[in-house]
Amino acid sequence: MPPVYAKDAPASRIGWELPAFYCPFNESLIHAKAAELEERAVAWIDAFGIYPDATERAWGLATHSADFTSRIIPYGDIEPVLLFIEWNYWANAVDDWQDSGSTATRTADIADHSARLVRSIEAPGSGLLPPGPLTAALDDLVTRTRAMLTPFQLRRFSEGTRDWLFGAGWQTSNAERSVMPSLNDFSAMRMSVNGTRFTLTWCDAANGIHVPADVLYSAPVQALTDAAGFIVSCDNDLYSYNKEDHQDPWEQNLLNVVARHHGCTPKEALVPAVALRDRAMTLFVRLREQLARGADEQLARYLDSLAHYVSGCIEWQNLAPRYASPRNRNTLPAEGASYDITWRDTPSDPSPEPPPVPAIAWWWRQLDD
Repeated sequence: MPPVYAKDAPASRIGWELPAFYCPFNESLIHAKAAELEERAVAWIDAFGIYPDATERAWGLATHSADFTSRIIPYGDIEPVLLFIEWNYWANAVDDWQDSGSTATRTADIADHSARLVRSIEAPGSGLLPPGPLTAALDDLVTRTRAMLTPFQLRRFSEGTRDWLFGAGWQTSNAERSVMPSLNDFSAMRMSVNGTRFTLTWCDAANGIHVPADVLYSAPVQALTDAAGFIVSCDNDLYSYNKEDHQDPWEQNLLNVVARHHGCTPKEALVPAVALRDRAMTLFVRLREQLARGADEQLARYLDSLAHYVSGCIEWQNLAPRYASPRNRNTLPAEGASYDITWRDTPSDPSPEPPPVPAIAWWWRQLDD
């Protein structure tokens, strides 16, 4: 069913129909155990009581974190997939906390909380977080994570968490100062704000992917990883625009950043914003094909996982009530609400050249001449 919003809700700046998505990997995959995984994850949520009341629980479940994980890891081992689903529900609860409260103290609060959180992951039992359901749930997640991941995976996960919180701190400091970042600054930081590396560590763990560090951290593979995170982030900014358009100052969203860059309205920014996203997708396709030609089994599986990450996120957000029945226009989420997206076979901007955005132009330099 189409997006849901109250009759007296404010009008959308961009409308309720999203542009067609260019994604050569739109396979609509989902884990065979998705329903079981969701049931077990919700039981875990309720056991720890991470939501303070029925309304918060409803909006927490409206993230469809189980569907998200089941779509980006459609073939993963069930126990790591389940643990990552629980991490996602927990992380969304923390993210919602970070997106609320007074901007007068917000940056300092988030910086302090982030430091405590990361150290609690790296050094369990440090006693840095106040007692409560979220801390108890975190202790459980950390204990099970440390038992499940290899030392290298655990290090990647803690660094991915730090990168996510680093991005959140940067974003909230901008909001505190009423700063809308430039397109270049935004493009440099959006993958961190999105928690890309927080997510991809679990994709590897659940899929049993073990790419050696000197390959994983090589410039071409990191460029491809960044491009995947950027595409996912751009798509999230399209889906989430209407759930955040009540904020003052305006949300640091791709459409608002592009509107400022071009001196136009957010609705007019849809065309150049999607064009930038599609040029990143074209780069992703070309660089992925280049890397695949010389890839061993592990790298080849990593390249497939990145494609699942990109396509799975599109499918998940299309169906998540968090986006199609946004909280700023509804008392409770409407199950079944959807943007009913369409697909296109070619990019809206077919240029193979890097965009005039220095922070990401280096991705294109990883292509063979």
